[in-house]
Amino acid sequence: MIKRHFEPIAGYDGPLPLRATAYSAGYDIAASKTVVINPGKIVLIPTGIKAKLGPYEYLELVSRSSLPRKRHLVMPNSVGIIDSDYYPNEIMGQFWNIGDQPVVINAGDRIMQGIFRAYMVADNDDAQGYRTGGFGSTDKENEEND
Repeated sequence: MIKRHFEPIAGYDGPLPLRATAYSAGYDIAASKTVVINPGKIVLIPTGIKAKLGPYEYLELVSRSSLPRKRHLVMPNSVGIIDSDYYPNEIMGQFWNIGDQPVVINAGDRIMQGIFRAYMVADNDDAQGYRTGGFGSTDKENEEND
């Protein structure tokens, strides 16, 4: 039984992420649509994929190392965390254009890498909540109750 893997979202027929070499830690993830990022703006770039993960696993998203230098793009939070309960939502890359010119990301451009990781929880952890939405949704229930 395959526990962790990438799947296309409905309507996406592009390639799934691959590792470039046998010892690459990250899977190259590409944009599924062409997006223009204007100077100073932060945008979400669709990937057309979702990730199935096991319990106590997450997918770490990191920018490709050449993006800041060559294209003036950075991930504003430095890293993205895709929790196992984010499935079946589409993985999105959040990027900030720190340059002074618009940047075009074409469909198929590799924009980030995904690294499968395991995590531990505190012995006295008692988290029992469930995700009810997609991107940025883990605090929504708490925000509504504040």
